[in-house]
Amino acid sequence: MALAARRRRVQEAAAAVDVDVVLVTPGPDLRYLTGYDAIPLERLTCLILPADAEPLLVVPELERPAAEATPAAELEILTWSETDDPVALCLSRLGGEVTRMAVDDRMWAEKVLRFRDALPGTAQVAAGHLLTEQRMRKDAAEVEHLALAGAAIDEVHSRMGEWLRPGRTEHEVSVAIERGVLASGHQRVDFVIVASGPNGASPHHAPSRRIIAPGDTVVVDIGGTMPSGYCSDSTRTYAIGQPSAAAQVQYDVLQRAQQEAVESVRPGVTAESVDAAARDVIDDAGMGHLFVHRTGHGIGVETHEHPYIVSGNTQVLGQGMVFSVEPGIYDPGRQGARIEDIVVVTESGSRRLNNRPHELVVL
Repeated sequence: MALAARRRRVQEAAAAVDVDVVLVTPGPDLRYLTGYDAIPLERLTCLILPADAEPLLVVPELERPAAEATPAAELEILTWSETDDPVALCLSRLGGEVTRMAVDDRMWAEKVLRFRDALPGTAQVAAGHLLTEQRMRKDAAEVEHLALAGAAIDEVHSRMGEWLRPGRTEHEVSVAIERGVLASGHQRVDFVIVASGPNGASPHHAPSRRIIAPGDTVVVDIGGTMPSGYCSDSTRTYAIGQPSAAAQVQYDVLQRAQQEAVESVRPGVTAESVDAAARDVIDDAGMGHLFVHRTGHGIGVETHEHPYIVSGNTQVLGQGMVFSVEPGIYDPGRQGARIEDIVVVTESGSRRLNNRPHELVVL
């Protein structure tokens, strides 16, 4: 979808709920709407989207070359110097009375308050709801970007035997994986989780100096951002030699749960039903108390975005929605396991964007 079309849809959504203007500062929404990955600074950069007028981008004078080197160059760009008041400059271009202003969800509080103080009679609302539906439904080009990201992170998982072996620390392995993520074509490494043995029971474990030992299971959750701006995220669990019987039993349950959840994905079902498909398998095995997080999250220009695959979310899934399916079983003091694929909702079902083996891989 062309960036201009994205901006028009936000303007139409704003007009439909009587929002006069939407203000977007550096962050994922600005990247999504302009293609400009602006640096968040104390100096104000702000996309102005009036409900009924042409948008423009306000940037510090010294940032103009950076903005013009991106697709944001198609916008009118207004600059301000160090002695100017950028908030006053923004407001001078709004035209008529502003009764409701939507500010992006990541706008710094200091800037929100400056706009509030400049327009004390204007109601401020969060702009996230104006973009959520649009960002949730990926077009064909976005799905292809995410498929390429998925293939790139799969390539990194395919090399795990080069790095993951007894005698190395989690930290040493994580450093090697980071290099592999960049070598696979990613522009940036966003996270690397290497959680061995009992550390695997901590879903967001930070790689430590623990030495990986024979018999350990190791949870490896990795992701990054591609030059397209779209993200990858995939988890596999590995065994260093023969795993314990308990670890294998838990893993077999987990694998069934992940498969059931993926197979349940299709247009018309709810996000919470996909969560239930995974959770029911684990509950039935008597391990429900060991599954401590939601089943998934949306992914796109952020690693975590809508829709969230969790109990209580009645969002109906539709074609083009892309999210993770990643149940986990975490046995404190012993081991943990997680399997994660990115899945896109198709016209009649779903498609996995990660295609590494789902069995417990023994290294």
